[in-house]
This record gives sequence, C-alpha cells and structure tokens, in this order.
Amino acid sequence: MSIPDIALAKIRRFCEHRTPPEFRNQMRLEATSRGNSVTVSDHRPFWDTSDEWVSMKIAQLRYQPETQEWTLYWADSNSRWHRYDDLESTRDLDAVIAEIDEDPTCIFFG
Repeated sequence: MSIPDIALAKIRRFCEHRTPPEFRNQMRLEATSRGNSVTVSDHRPFWDTSDEWVSMKIAQLRYQPETQEWTLYWADSNSRWHRYDDLESTRDLDAVIAEIDEDPTCIFFG
C-alpha cells in the first residue's frame, strides 16, 4: 500500500497555501512523492536568472502503511535526512503538517 491519495493532496494543498499567489514567480513550495515518502522542497529562481530554479529540501514525511503512521524528517545542509525528535510518529497527518507550518524549532524554514 502506498501513500493515500487524500493524504498526498492534503500535503500539496499545504504547499500551495504556504506560497502566496503574488510571490509564485519568486518562490514556491512543492511536494513530491516517492514510494512511501513525500518530500517538501522550497523552490526559488537562481540568483542571476529567472529561467533556472534551485530547490532546497525542507521536510520529508514518511508513511508506514502497516501502522498508518507518519514520521517527520528534516534535511541538513548536505541533504541528509534526520528524524525530527519533537514529534512522535502519528496517524494524525494534520499534526505533522502543523509542526512543519509552525516550525517551532526553526529547522524547516529557518
């Protein structure tokens, strides 16, 4: 079993709401899925051109189909994933999204 479509849609809506329409030519959050994980990345134009965009991984939500739980990870400066210790694995996807959005440790958005 892979990530439920409704969960993926919810994560993508979060990314869309986190990107104000008036700034979408300057930045945007995107969610991509692979297997049982969804990676949220920040995309911005390369500093000297608007044709190329660079991306930085912000968070990864990993889904365990057996338990239907989500675990949150953060990326270090070398794009290595580390488990986010301030939130236990949970079935409540809204809690995981809220933790990213609120970013109480400033680990996702700085």
